[in-house]
Amino acid sequence: MSTLTDVTAQNSPAPGPAAEHLSERDSASAPTAPAVQTSLTLEEIQKLLPHRYPFLLVDRIVECVPGQRAVGIKNVSVNEPHFQGHFPGRPIMPGVLIVEAMAQVGGVLMAQQPDLPEGLFVFAGIDKVRFRRLVVPGDQLVMTVELLCVKQRRFGKMQARAEVDGQLVTGGELMFSLLS
Repeated sequence: MSTLTDVTAQNSPAPGPAAEHLSERDSASAPTAPAVQTSLTLEEIQKLLPHRYPFLLVDRIVECVPGQRAVGIKNVSVNEPHFQGHFPGRPIMPGVLIVEAMAQVGGVLMAQQPDLPEGLFVFAGIDKVRFRRLVVPGDQLVMTVELLCVKQRRFGKMQARAEVDGQLVTGGELMFSLLS
């Protein structure tokens, strides 16, 4: 039986306020953080995820630190097919689709893990998810996913949260499994 690999322990902690005052000499000798790709376009997301319209629920990745975290956005539009029946006269984005959107941001993060076997990441579990606010057409959903651990290079666990206008909408833990 293998143990969980704590990804946060492998990476150096985030610098505190004191780190802002490092001289150039000090920062040159400091350990370097993983490369940050600040943005992924829809086309780049489609290279990493198998989802397509109407089930691709991430419009852009605005921040990605491979092996650590990713931040993605979804622009919620009244033209999306689920709003026809959920609910007529009062469109509300279904909670399961909010969780799926967070999972897709997690999928982008997992797809960028080095040395993973080929396959498809699927849900293995959803824990501690709470819905705190409605998401309606016109909202921009900002989803942040942080990788907590990877087990046997086949299972991943993440902390995810979705916000609209800086207010928490949904949050919880998502688990992924790699199907070969």
